[in-house]
Amino acid sequence: MEAESIIKLINIPVYQKNVLVLSEVSLQINKGEFVYLIGKTGSGKSSLLKMLYADIPVLEGEAEVAGFNLAKLKRKDIPYLRRKLGVVFQDFQLLTDRTINENLLFVMKATGWKDKEAMKDRLDDVLVKVGLVTKGNKMPNQLSGGEQQRIAIARALVNDPEIILADEPTGNLDPETSAGILRLLKEISDSGRAVLMATHNYTLFEKFPGRILKCEHGRVTPLEVEASE
Repeated sequence: MEAESIIKLINIPVYQKNVLVLSEVSLQINKGEFVYLIGKTGSGKSSLLKMLYADIPVLEGEAEVAGFNLAKLKRKDIPYLRRKLGVVFQDFQLLTDRTINENLLFVMKATGWKDKEAMKDRLDDVLVKVGLVTKGNKMPNQLSGGEQQRIAIARALVNDPEIILADEPTGNLDPETSAGILRLLKEISDSGRAVLMATHNYTLFEKFPGRILKCEHGRVTPLEVEASE
């Protein structure tokens, strides 16, 4: 059975503020695949992720993400694309003036959820998935960095996305906490979702093998690394 692609880019240039940061990007990521995106700061990793969630427009080439043609994507359709994507950032980006439950409900309301019972069920479900079911009434500042990142992942899972885009999700975390976050992302990938994770932390590859793409000299190329089991 042929693997089903969920992200497919053919000859895409990626611009950040009118500056070409990556050229001729061609790549394919399949459902359930775990892929690392590596490269130095400024090499274009974040810009590529932004293009995938339609924060940066596709001006040339072909780009299909979760069934959407990014080259022809209308502004009004961007929210529909983003419902199929879960995005996790390095700095968590939780709303600090409301509880964890309120953070998650805020995302649900913003993405069109109406049924209060269904919202409550989904809220409990994603908190169970990230192992923080007892923390819903806490404020973000009452949680550790690792717990806040788990909540950020719970938020990314709210709409049962087909793809998780993670931009340096372990950048602010210690090695043990980072391993826990990776384990969680791996479980998400094993459940059939594609995970694309930008990282500087090359020590993760040995513990958590995955395909590696490298941003370097304005190109994205596959990197062959001997993964030790």
